[in-house]
Amino acid sequence: MIATKLFKEFFESEKAGGLMLIFCTLISLLIANSTIGTSYLNFWDIQFSGHSIVEWINDGLMAIFFLLIGLELEREIYKGELSNVKDALLPTFAAIGGIAIPAGIYLLFNFGTTTQNGAGIPMATDIAFALGVLSLLGNRVTVSLKVFLTALAVIDDLGAILIIAFFYTKTLIWTNLLISLGIFALLLVFNRLKVRNLIPYLIGGVLMWYFMLNSGVHATITGVLLAFALPFGNGDEKSTSYILQHFLHMPVAFFILPIFALANTAIILSGSVGEIFTEPYGLGIALGLILGKPIGVFLFAFLAISLKLCKLPEDMNWKSIIGVGFLGGIGFTMSIFITLLAFEDDALINNTKLVILISSLLAGLIGFLVLKLTFKNGEVSN
Repeated sequence: MIATKLFKEFFESEKAGGLMLIFCTLISLLIANSTIGTSYLNFWDIQFSGHSIVEWINDGLMAIFFLLIGLELEREIYKGELSNVKDALLPTFAAIGGIAIPAGIYLLFNFGTTTQNGAGIPMATDIAFALGVLSLLGNRVTVSLKVFLTALAVIDDLGAILIIAFFYTKTLIWTNLLISLGIFALLLVFNRLKVRNLIPYLIGGVLMWYFMLNSGVHATITGVLLAFALPFGNGDEKSTSYILQHFLHMPVAFFILPIFALANTAIILSGSVGEIFTEPYGLGIALGLILGKPIGVFLFAFLAISLKLCKLPEDMNWKSIIGVGFLGGIGFTMSIFITLLAFEDDALINNTKLVILISSLLAGLIGFLVLKLTFKNGEVSN
């Protein structure tokens, strides 16, 4: 099946990309804290056409990452795990829990403070990192679990995208926003007219990105809109959506996300790390990712199954759901991305990135150990 083939390709590229992200993060931290650390930090701040290099990466290259996320979400809705309502309910409920509970924990510590705006930070899951950790377990993990984690992470990212669009837009320039949405509407007309050539969509996507960038809404939203404007057809290898998704896998996994990691994890380690975790924002993020994610995923999945809205796959058990919940606590890319939108103070941003890295590492390690004890030779161990 085409859907199965593309899922395997997506999983393989994402897990390899996750391992690449880990490597780039370590390299970036080492360089930032070496004798050339200052020069390394200054490099990312070099201005080009009115924006720094790191801004071009976060506003430009990451729009392509969101385009791939949008294409994967579209495929999941039309032909994948989310195409059947009953099958989609379990990861959907789990994802909602994995968004709501971490946000609630964060607000418990930060409501009414200057860091309240960071509630979105512990909500999202880094697909590449999560699948990268899952891949370390090899064939002992069942296909159902891989599909469940992928669907959960994709829905999580959709939640993050909506949060970025609605809650992290500070000033709206309606003229530019309406022009961008007008271009999106035109691309939808092309879709309805069965225009299959990628060129007009890509040109329209660039124009849509430019006006969205200058509207106040974060430009990366353009990537998701463009994904749903592209013709999906029957989803086979000749469809426009498939061709672009297939093409983007490698550049995103091995160029865009590693570059994002290098640019955004250039953190100079100074002072006491322990003190950062005692700050309200540090506690909110750490507890949200390490505890909030697995608790939210488990509770909402349990609720959905108890209400008989869906059922637990035969090759999964509740321990595996908890394990996936911990892997969902690997926020990394999306959490750092939301941090850049939520905060403006450089010291606060750097401290938050450090909390995200350490919390994601702990959540991933716990998730790995839970799933390793749960699965033996591809079978569930109770």
